[in-house]
Amino acid sequence: MLNFDEVKPGSQTNSGGSSSTSFGGVQTLAAPTIPAPMVPPATNSSAKATGAGLTGVEKITFNSSRISVDEKRVINSRADLNQLVPFKYEWAWQKYLDACSNHWMPQEIQMSRDIALWKDPNGLTEDERRIIKRNLGFFSTADSLVANNLVLAVYRHITNPECRQYLLRQAFEEALHTHAYQYVVESLGLDEGEIFNMYREIPSVHDKAAFELQFTQELSDPNFHTGTFETDQRLLRNLIGFYVIMEGIFFYVGFVQMLSFGRQNKMTGASEEFQYILRDESMHLNFGIDIINTIKAENPGLWTPAFQQEIIELIKQGVELELRYARDTMPNGVLGLNVNMFTDYLQFIANRRCKQIGLTEQYPGAKNPFPWMSEMLDLKKEKNFFETRVIDYQTGGALSWD
Repeated sequence: MLNFDEVKPGSQTNSGGSSSTSFGGVQTLAAPTIPAPMVPPATNSSAKATGAGLTGVEKITFNSSRISVDEKRVINSRADLNQLVPFKYEWAWQKYLDACSNHWMPQEIQMSRDIALWKDPNGLTEDERRIIKRNLGFFSTADSLVANNLVLAVYRHITNPECRQYLLRQAFEEALHTHAYQYVVESLGLDEGEIFNMYREIPSVHDKAAFELQFTQELSDPNFHTGTFETDQRLLRNLIGFYVIMEGIFFYVGFVQMLSFGRQNKMTGASEEFQYILRDESMHLNFGIDIINTIKAENPGLWTPAFQQEIIELIKQGVELELRYARDTMPNGVLGLNVNMFTDYLQFIANRRCKQIGLTEQYPGAKNPFPWMSEMLDLKKEKNFFETRVIDYQTGGALSWD
């Protein structure tokens, strides 16, 4: 059964263009126009760390001993990664099964009403059109960044097969999300160059992408290996950066805005696409919280006071970047929303994310200004927000929302 409950413990273009260089197969972006994120000195990883785990492509030894559950670990495991069972982390396998039961495809959603509304010169205000285009611009590349991080950085350092099984499913879902945004862009007849280049041309979109890319660049270096205190912390930092900040904070302004359209019976197709995507992202977030907390439990020495403070500062930077994005996408109040409401909401979300990974809440007294969202997006009721056909979608009758 799927469970979305929380896991316990304005606008301008860059006229100068953005430079990029290749790093481990990942393109760097120009530095954000914000105070530089905390990046400790580079790791000396010229030699493979002695404590690093297996990768799954080692030579197969004939007649070797069978593995036991106790040998399995999320990182730095020396047990054979090609042996899925016996399971150690039942939660990871269950999340994989739940994700498979949650399968969907973008083309299944009807876009005819959206197309008619978009083509009607009086159908949407300029502020509403701006929100839609900005969100398509951010999300269309954000999920590609997440997929690249999974495939190029995270997967090879996670040394547990049931966790890897979920990561493979998540990677597919990230591709599916990018497909969904492309489907909406194509359906509405938008300028594909404008939408897909926003992360290079719109500062508020660029800065979030550049902030996240720092986490991938280090771990995608082929000379980077876990197995030392420093490198294990860097992997944990990456997981927090993508699961807690990218999927747990950076996606939420856009989700609120796009679901608000559907709530007002506007752009219902695009809103439904985002509902499907949000259901996936909720599971990604919960998986990420589980894997972060499991690594902490198995490696308690990594969770030092200094490291906790570094993570707190990263989360605060994430909140500020998402607030700047809210201001850019919505310079005027629209859809019953305004920037002040998002200030409160992002602080509220950040408090919950901190609590989920064992940190102190950083914004005392922050409240949720969108009471209707408690059934749709965040909190412990994320599983109840589907009121369209998406609630009934499942494969083989396997998905239960009770």
